[in-house]
Order: sequence, then C-alpha cells, then structure tokens
Amino acid sequence: MSPPLGVRPVVNASATLTTLGGSLLAPPAVVAMAEAAGHFVDLPELQTRVGERIATLTGNEAAYVSSGAAAGITLAVAACLAGPERIEAFPALDGIARNEVVLFRSQRNGYDYAVRQTGARVVEAGATLDSLSPRTACVLWFAGTHYAEGAPPIEEVVPVARAAGVPVLVDAAAQIPPISSLWHFTREVGADAAIFSGGKGLRGPQSSGLVLGRRAIIDGCRAHGSPNHAIGRGMKVGKEELAGLLAAVEWSLARDEPALLKAYEARVANWLRGLVDLPGVHVERGYPSEAGQPHGRAIVTLSPASGWTRDELVAALWADEPRIAVGVVGTDSLALNPQTLEPGEDVVVLDALLHHLRSRNAT
Repeated sequence: MSPPLGVRPVVNASATLTTLGGSLLAPPAVVAMAEAAGHFVDLPELQTRVGERIATLTGNEAAYVSSGAAAGITLAVAACLAGPERIEAFPALDGIARNEVVLFRSQRNGYDYAVRQTGARVVEAGATLDSLSPRTACVLWFAGTHYAEGAPPIEEVVPVARAAGVPVLVDAAAQIPPISSLWHFTREVGADAAIFSGGKGLRGPQSSGLVLGRRAIIDGCRAHGSPNHAIGRGMKVGKEELAGLLAAVEWSLARDEPALLKAYEARVANWLRGLVDLPGVHVERGYPSEAGQPHGRAIVTLSPASGWTRDELVAALWADEPRIAVGVVGTDSLALNPQTLEPGEDVVVLDALLHHLRSRNAT
C-alpha cells in the first residue's frame, strides 16, 4: 500500500510514542471500530456500558474511557476537585476549598499541564508527603522507572494519603505490559484511580485512554466529560473509540503474556548477537524498558572508532527506506525496543544498523 499523502511509514524500534502513532491497533479493535461506525447510538449509554464491562473484566469498581491518558488525568483531577456536582467550577474554582494537587518534585513533567488546566494549584512534595494540607484535593503519582528516582514508591504514598483523607491518582499510561497493571495499582496497592493510555500497550485507538478505580472518581469523570458542557467537552470519545478500546482490553487480557515477553526477548537477543564485535560498538541488554515494562532493550553505545556519533546514526536510520525510529539514551547510546515491532522487523532494523556501521569501517 502506498503511504497516504506521501507520508512514509516507520519501522518503530523506539517506543509506543504518540509522535509515532502510539501502537498498532489490535485486529479485534479494527473490526469493532468498523462495526460501531455503521450505527447511531445513545453515546452516554454506550460509555456507561463499556465502562461497566471493562470494570468487570479488570476487577475494578468502575471504569471510564477518556480521549487519551492526559484527558484522563484532567477529568480525574476535576472529579477530585469538584466531585460530579460542580461542573461549572472551572477554571476559577470559586468556592472550592480543596484546590491543590500534590506532585512529587522529581516527577514533574510535561503532563503537569493536564492538572494545571483545571485551575488547580500544583504543590510540590519532596521525598515525603509533607505537603499535604486541608487544601489538598489529590496526589498524582507517576508510574515508571523513569519517574522513580527521588519519589517514594506508591506502596508508601497510598497509606499516608489515605490517613489524611486524600485520594491518590496514578498515571500509569505506559505501564502495560504487565497487563496486571490494570488492577495492581487500584485493587492491590489501594490507589483511588489509575489512568492508562488506550493506544500504547493495550493496542486500542491512540485517541483513547482508560480511568479505572473508585466509583466516585469515575462518576466525576463522566460528569465533567463530553458530551456534557464541562471542562471535558472538547475531550470527546466517539462510539468507534469506545468499541475499539473495549475490544482491545478483551484481546489484551486473553493474550499469552509470558509468550509475548519471550518473543520480545528473542528480538533483543538477536540484536545482541548481530551487533557484537563491531569496531567502536558496545551492545548490551538494558532492563527494564524505558518506561519500566518487564522486558529488555538493546542498548547500543558508540565510540569514535565506530565512525559515527549517536545522533548521526539515528538520523541515518530515520532517512532510510523504510524509515526507522530508535530511542536515545544519554549522549552516545541508542536503544532498540522490541515492543513496537511486527514479526521480522527486528531483522530490518539489524540489517540497517549493520549496513551503516560497516560502511565507515570498510577499510
């Protein structure tokens, strides 16, 4: 198939990045979205039914499908600030006494904006939750090894916040695999809600997200979300995304996850074998993945003897046919992630790397 509008497809050895289209839709999600596209429905009723089904599948009290994980953060925070009643409260938050959201200083990142757009004041915590006060509406904790340093584990955060009567939200957007993340943070750790991307490890529509947890927070997400004229009116979820995400969740729960992770590791092992003993190249298995998923990556570190700088090689791969995307680590390493590759594409990536690396060492 020729690329649409001349936009070249990408062999994605980087990650489930929004800038690369998230992930590839699970086959049942494609079918479900096409079927939903042929019918008119009562959209709030469908949203409710899909949420009930996903909550049952994951053992959670309730569930809500959002238009991406960032929208899920905004709506969950709105629910903590104003409950389901005060949908007119934003962004001024007039009359809202609990108008602060606590984030750990080491976890501050671009997704803070999903909190700040509600009008809430962000209060930073250090290594403890000493920033809780009568004004705290909730704590937002970011999951993943790249956010872990400097912040306490979620198992320590929840009891302290609960003792203070403050709900805890977990941004777990990229924490699948393992599929058990869908209930680990809520059922097992006790967080009040966990928020996931629908278009990453679940392989649902990229413009979908999932909020799982206590019914009070989910009821608030519904109240503040589309089609209600509230802060989430622009965060619309269509019938196609609702059907597609449900199908993706069902498909993901039915997969043989150990076999999937074994296949990922086989790709990494293939890269390690293929890139060993090249001049100026050091290759090793990195674990876990960049967001903390339980599988390895190949970390390729270049020295001047390779004839390449890391950024030159990344650019050369991007200019290839097919275009290849890889991750970057530090200043001189690139990372090869098996999660986002179709069968056989690991060989395409390896062949491209060997071609480029050998081209400057031919003599």
